[in-house]
Amino acid sequence: MSSPYDSDTYPLPVSVAFSGPDNTGKTKQIGILARCMGPAATSAGPLDHYDPRWTAIKADGMARWWFETGLVEEVADVLASSYLERSRRAFSAPVRLLDRGIPMLEASVAATVAVREDLGAEQAVDRARLLLAAYETDLRSAEEGEHALVLLHCDNPEEGTRRSLAHEVTVNGTYAAYQRHLHEQINRLVDDGRFPMSIRIGDRPTIAVQDEVRQLLAPLHPDVPGRALAGVHVTALGGMSESGKSTGGEYLRTQHGHARLKIGYFIEEAAGRAGVHDPYRLGSVVQAELIVDALDRFCQAHHFLDSVSIESLHDFDSTVELARMLGPQLTIAYLDASEATRTRRGTAGAQDVADRDLIKSARGADKILSIAHEVIGNDGPRLELDRRLDRIALDRRWPGHQPSTMPVNALGLPVHLESYLAELLDRTTGLRPLIDLLAVTGSGARGKYQHGWSDLDVLVVADISSLDEMRQILAELETELGGVKLGMTVLTRAECRVGAITSRLLHVLALIGSGALVPLWSTPGLVLPAPDAATDVAASLRDGIQAAIEIRRQLLMGSPDLRALYKVTALLAKIQLRFSGIECSSDSDALTVLLDAARQDTSLITTARTEPLAAEALALLVLQAWLDTLPGETR
Repeated sequence: MSSPYDSDTYPLPVSVAFSGPDNTGKTKQIGILARCMGPAATSAGPLDHYDPRWTAIKADGMARWWFETGLVEEVADVLASSYLERSRRAFSAPVRLLDRGIPMLEASVAATVAVREDLGAEQAVDRARLLLAAYETDLRSAEEGEHALVLLHCDNPEEGTRRSLAHEVTVNGTYAAYQRHLHEQINRLVDDGRFPMSIRIGDRPTIAVQDEVRQLLAPLHPDVPGRALAGVHVTALGGMSESGKSTGGEYLRTQHGHARLKIGYFIEEAAGRAGVHDPYRLGSVVQAELIVDALDRFCQAHHFLDSVSIESLHDFDSTVELARMLGPQLTIAYLDASEATRTRRGTAGAQDVADRDLIKSARGADKILSIAHEVIGNDGPRLELDRRLDRIALDRRWPGHQPSTMPVNALGLPVHLESYLAELLDRTTGLRPLIDLLAVTGSGARGKYQHGWSDLDVLVVADISSLDEMRQILAELETELGGVKLGMTVLTRAECRVGAITSRLLHVLALIGSGALVPLWSTPGLVLPAPDAATDVAASLRDGIQAAIEIRRQLLMGSPDLRALYKVTALLAKIQLRFSGIECSSDSDALTVLLDAARQDTSLITTARTEPLAAEALALLVLQAWLDTLPGETR
């Protein structure tokens, strides 16, 4: 019976050979990929499975045979025979993963004779080719059947050698010399084009390298997944019993859209797939690999996810390995609460908490505190825990931004307001600055200021300890405003960082982060969060709801406040446009764009600021556009 892969329905099987110097993670990358692909992939295993002579060689000491007692002709023969036998073996899975490809045979033999016979690089190549001449035809055929991928520490052979040797517990001179020659030979083969695919692993974590592996291999066969946890951030919660891990995981789920996952379930589910009956008896490295494998599968099935939380970290050693595998894609958050607090929270009594603590301590769960990226004291109020979790979630989603600044006269404000702002800056940003940032917002920041109509809106980032002095300064400068209403908002850095701000202020931070709004002053080195566009748009919905309500309040007045009605109408227009990906900072521009899209008369916009009937008609048009987005009632 022919294999199903012989038909046009199925792609042909492929062999992928992972090559590279020692300690570049070839075996680990193969294992992760094979575990992820399940029956669609098989690992060919080590070379010593393919020649019976290896049993005696290993019994007598492989290193001794390789570098001392075995004739170089025998070393070359055993290696070549193993490579060729492996290439001849049939396999049923559509993808076969090989640890070391055919070019590595030449590199290994050349490095070996270079050490044993004290040869230079070119001489070693000639000697290796002579030793392998009898197998040349078969080796060429075998190499043509492989897709060659090489993993390198870096492009520099000397630095690569240092990195390879750094992973060894003990290193003798012979092995060190072999590694130096091996790196040189592999780099030569790369230059010769023998490895069409190559990856420099550098200091990247395991999963980042795996992601690049998959991107390279996915075009070779449809069963190879395209990415590995690409763009997914993992927040792992640790802590002793009743420290608040479940509460924290649920908050991240409901407030920040994290998928909430359980480590215990992941380990058992992955172990069951691998045929492991008791995963908790496995080593810490394997446990971490099972967690990553289950995470990888879950996120592939839910490709829209970019944030997950896992709970609870229960084992110190596996957590260390998990951090090594995931690198910056992992945040370890340890919730630390006193024994008294945790005992009080326990619903089954103090002894139950103590018993569970004993099990966790035996696994080193308490030591995770020493490697945590974030340690959250959780003896205080729930609000404090929530704000710390907000910061963890938003630090990743809202990148830090160092604002640029511009001079006051670039705003195009009336002279007396320029003078006011210049004096305000002089008094608040001297040798001992009272503030961290000052930015004009609203129409004054957009060159749309209209005397007698516009306010002067100002955002200040400052610590609360500055309020008394700032209040005094504002009182002394008030007359210079010339009757213009000052709308000043003061935020602390901490409020910005955790998003404890209104949706309008979130929009201002987003504008500063994108460079669309430039502050007048910023303390050197200040970093503010730049909220992402999706969060900005979603948060503005609340302002839209309030604006729609406020329009009706104004319309029900005997004499609506024209200025207030116009501004809230323009705000509702801006928010509707924002959901269509259109950002209009100008009130009149937003109203024009919205009415044009609805094929409504825009002439009302020019008179709405002075004529009540025009203002009311304009407000009703914008309000109706908002209400038209709601589903109709069924009667």
